[in-house]
Amino acid sequence: MNVDLSVREVRVTPIVAHVGDTIRFEMILEDRGDPANMTITIEILANGKEVASKLFTFGWSNEPGKMYRETFQWDTKGMQPGEYRIRGEAYVWGDSYEFDNVLKVKEPLVLLPVGAALPAGKEDGGTAVRVN
Repeated sequence: MNVDLSVREVRVTPIVAHVGDTIRFEMILEDRGDPANMTITIEILANGKEVASKLFTFGWSNEPGKMYRETFQWDTKGMQPGEYRIRGEAYVWGDSYEFDNVLKVKEPLVLLPVGAALPAGKEDGGTAVRVN
């Protein structure tokens, strides 16, 4: 059996926020392998630490190339201000091509202290997207 799940896109909104804000992540995954009917844990990490995860089942539809969109939220209450490197992960045991199970967002998520002004051009918080 050929199992091949790929992380195709990770989207972070807002990319500049205040400590205590909720960050929304969207992950697009593509099932490129044989129907496997598997359940795995998919994760969003910030500076290498898991901040959001969920169980994800794929391969049951018998549709090669099927795309899935999953949404996560991270409540940043209690986090330190600073830059956070974001990556999405979907590791599958026995994946035929494991190098596309991780996707790192190039632009860091910036958490500002509560009440600090957002930078010019990011008044709405902005969005960062990484596509594979």
